[in-house]
Amino acid sequence: TAEAVTGPGGGTYSSDGYAVTCDFSGFCHFFRAGARVRSAPLSQQADVTAWGFGMPGVSVRVNARALTDLSGAGGWPGTEPALQLLEGYAEYAAAPLTVRAGRQTFTSRLGPTGFDGGRVLLRNAQHHLDGEVFGGWGLARATALPITSPVLNPLDEYRPQRRGLVFGGALGWNPPQGAVRADYIRELEGDSRYFISERLGLSGEVRPARRWSVAGGAEYDLAEGWWGTADVQLRYASRAVTANVVARRYRPHFDLWTIWGAFSPVPYTSASVAIWVRPVARIEVRASGERYRFAPTSTSTPLVDVEDRGWRTGLGATATLGRGWSADADLHTEFGPGASSRQIEGGVTWAPTARMLLSGRVASLRRPLELRFDDAAVTMFALDADLAVTDRWRVGGGLARYSEARRRPDTAALDWNQTRLYARVSAVFGSAADRTPLPPARRTPHAAGGTP
Repeated sequence: TAEAVTGPGGGTYSSDGYAVTCDFSGFCHFFRAGARVRSAPLSQQADVTAWGFGMPGVSVRVNARALTDLSGAGGWPGTEPALQLLEGYAEYAAAPLTVRAGRQTFTSRLGPTGFDGGRVLLRNAQHHLDGEVFGGWGLARATALPITSPVLNPLDEYRPQRRGLVFGGALGWNPPQGAVRADYIRELEGDSRYFISERLGLSGEVRPARRWSVAGGAEYDLAEGWWGTADVQLRYASRAVTANVVARRYRPHFDLWTIWGAFSPVPYTSASVAIWVRPVARIEVRASGERYRFAPTSTSTPLVDVEDRGWRTGLGATATLGRGWSADADLHTEFGPGASSRQIEGGVTWAPTARMLLSGRVASLRRPLELRFDDAAVTMFALDADLAVTDRWRVGGGLARYSEARRRPDTAALDWNQTRLYARVSAVFGSAADRTPLPPARRTPHAAGGTP
């Protein structure tokens, strides 16, 4: 404590300029910046779909990626495990029925779901009905890894010791005037069979008039016994103008085995407006704004005045400049509890031929933080090229440069600069459409005065 000094802004620092925290033990603590670490991560991803196994409608899909750090320094996150299976399943698809078995992921009203198991989808076109049931061994949320993977070790003793079970289903009705859908998901621990989560989602859409639609939905957390995220949207769409008005209530969802639910997260409510205007065929101008407010947290902070509301805005435009040329630009600003941000980005795309597409983008982000160090400043530029070599083969690649500085009011300031190179190849070896001739065209009668 005797060596700590008071800086110009009133904070406490070490003699060599590091911000320190002093406690009643008589000692001050700080984190000293380490040596510069350089990494060379390499990621390769393959997405393959194959069919032609002697039975119509049968196919196999595999989506996997391989990751490594060529530098050997181990300083880049996300490179373990080295081989990750994102999806891998066999499928039988017919007009009224689709069956899948293997590793699958999908997104519904209740968010992303991943599991190793089976899924059956049913459709009845005559009555505009569809439904599904699924079940299997669950994956950790927002990953393609089981919860028992060593990569998730930071969760330590809070993790379940065995993979959980996930199952659920959905039922939808899709008449021409709208749609209604119900989703249900339940997850159980693999050893104790205690609940991990149980949720129900309802959503729907109504089109009362031409160009107008009303959509919305809500989620109910059966395990916690409260309403989750809910929203309603009014939309108008025409050739010249598209507009959305949205009211939303967002509540985060956490599995019951995690510790985060003990902090009693509160929801926030928001109202937003977005509009797209196309005064001429070559120009689109867009603008958006949102205002949100958090519910009371039932906590007391007598020495700190904490904000409970914020806002977001956006302004942008897209223009077709000439033959094969287009450009776009966007500005986003946000001010809310804990942080604010300002981002500007833009890009130019050029198609010199029908088979080639070239593009370039630049972006800049400034994000000052409240009550914390490390204000972030990021500048990015990227170049991309895509070429259709033949009707079945496409190649592409590009590079991106990120210059990121973590601004601190002490000696521990750092940067996290990155250069990323990537390449891609897409091949289509055949499809059912290549082997199955189209049915002959037939004339459909229309009502008097209708448009054919």
